[in-house]
Amino acid sequence: MSEIGMVLARLRKDAGYSQERLAEALDVNRSYVSMVETGASKPSWR
Repeated sequence: MSEIGMVLARLRKDAGYSQERLAEALDVNRSYVSMVETGASKPSWR
């Protein structure tokens, strides 16, 4: 897991968000949130 992924997962869990809820808030797919958290994908900054 990448450092950014660990931070994202911790902040998401601390806020009580599921990956699905965070994905909806960010207008991305839940699978993208999962891939960023696990380090399979780097976040894009748009």
